[in-house]
Amino acid sequence: MTTWQGWHRFATTEPPVPPHPDAPPRSTEERLAYHSSFVTIRTPALSQLATQTRTLMLLGRHQQATARPSLIVTGPAAAGKTTALLHVGRACYLAHTRKNPAPPKTAHPAVPVAYVLVPPHATAKTLITEFARYLGIPTTTRMTQTQLTDAVCHTYTEAGIQLVLIDEIHRLNPRTTTGAQTADLLKDLTERLPATFVYAGIDVTDTPLFSGTRGAQLAGRATLITCGPLPARHGTREPFRDVITDIENALDLTHHKTGTLPRHAPYLHQRTAGRIGSLTRLIRQAAITAICDGTERVTKSALDAVQLDHLAETHHRPARTR
Repeated sequence: MTTWQGWHRFATTEPPVPPHPDAPPRSTEERLAYHSSFVTIRTPALSQLATQTRTLMLLGRHQQATARPSLIVTGPAAAGKTTALLHVGRACYLAHTRKNPAPPKTAHPAVPVAYVLVPPHATAKTLITEFARYLGIPTTTRMTQTQLTDAVCHTYTEAGIQLVLIDEIHRLNPRTTTGAQTADLLKDLTERLPATFVYAGIDVTDTPLFSGTRGAQLAGRATLITCGPLPARHGTREPFRDVITDIENALDLTHHKTGTLPRHAPYLHQRTAGRIGSLTRLIRQAAITAICDGTERVTKSALDAVQLDHLAETHHRPARTR
């Protein structure tokens, strides 16, 4: 999805939908494919990100003199940051194309969203090259960073980019010379492009990203959204159990008994530490196994048989009694 063609395919491909009671049953292969891709589960952080992004895009729509306000999605690994980022980007793309349909026989559709990954050990030039690659802007090794930046700013503005999503932002280290230059490039882009920037990265508040003068500038412009583990209880609410219920309602199994998984919420929270990525993987993997072995239900013993990611298995799996 780091090229426009790939993003366009992602945004325009119909997302998976849960089984409908009145629809004919799906084949085994269809159900396996469904649980492999699965629906996007709407967490509190995802809802907050969607609302904040929409608001900041409206807030900065006519801002000219300075950089528009931005957002940073932070949290541990497997907390759903990239999923939330892509969901919001797809929603922005679809909303824009519904309101501004391309004229008939138009060769190139609208380009309201850009998605860029910060490369490992990023320099200002390698990062601006990623921006250029997204829209297929011709580049040569002889082009200077200034020439690349000018080409990107011109082309992005002409293409009508309104939302720039930058993932893996934790790879930047403004304390190094190259990291500082890369941070300066991002600041330059936010001031030159008429777009709202949304960043995502692992535990960015624990990285050098907010340190020093450059970090203070970023912190002064960006709203932080924490996409962390879901608590078992928050006041009178039980957000983790609510998410489990949503996942269970989306399963496509012939013999699964509704209400089974929410009853195991304490076990699932301990097993996954409340991380949405680990939770959805655990239940989807158990569902796929249930289809393959013919049991067609997800039970606690089936969940316990699934080997999760190393982080979950090492730190959060309940100790077994002998």
